[in-house]
Amino acid sequence: MVFGGLWDTLLSVVKALLPLLGLFLVFQFLFLKLPRHYIFNLLKGTLLAVAGLLLFLQGVRIGFLPAGEAIGEVLGSITRKWLLIPFGFFIGFLTTWTEPAVRILCDQVEKASAAMIRKYVVIYAICSGVALFVGLGMAKIVYGIPLTYIVVPGYIVALVMLWFSDKEFLSVAFDAGGVATGPMAVTFLMAIAIGVSSAIEGRDPLIHGFGLIALIALAPILSVMALGFLFRLKQWKKE
Repeated sequence: MVFGGLWDTLLSVVKALLPLLGLFLVFQFLFLKLPRHYIFNLLKGTLLAVAGLLLFLQGVRIGFLPAGEAIGEVLGSITRKWLLIPFGFFIGFLTTWTEPAVRILCDQVEKASAAMIRKYVVIYAICSGVALFVGLGMAKIVYGIPLTYIVVPGYIVALVMLWFSDKEFLSVAFDAGGVATGPMAVTFLMAIAIGVSSAIEGRDPLIHGFGLIALIALAPILSVMALGFLFRLKQWKKE
């Protein structure tokens, strides 16, 4: 049903936004003293945010999650399971490309760097990194690779790359790891991973289905720092 669980979703949204609104009002009365029209605009914006989050989360509940799990179950039943790896690469790139938070981050990077770092360069770096690690996540499910075998070496490489990447890219890289794990990745890719692992014999969805979001969070860190390393090499050549 379209409205199934709508009340629970609304309560979750209200509980999430009320503390933020309350914190602002405390600062307003004690320190900010902003004009009255600003407060009205804030309240209207809060209502719009509640409506938007309600519609989105309800759509996730009745649409994205069931669809993702259904797609995953179909994919998990195919004979040539290695095909899940290129599929993961494709769907990882496509999902990250449509992630709103990724585009906002890249816009801010271009603005803050005075267009020295083009937003589409960062977008391609993030999307390519996520695509590679979603494909790796599918390989983890298909071949039963433990998550620690991927995550631990990945963060070790990230720590090493801190010394070689351009410093302007370091903070962007770690922020990119957060924005890449946005609503599209969590609601769609995780549902597919759970569906695939539940359809493959001997794969526990709790062990093999989850963990994909950790890989998605790690992927942009490595790919953006690699981009920073390339920029640093370019500067060395000029010098």
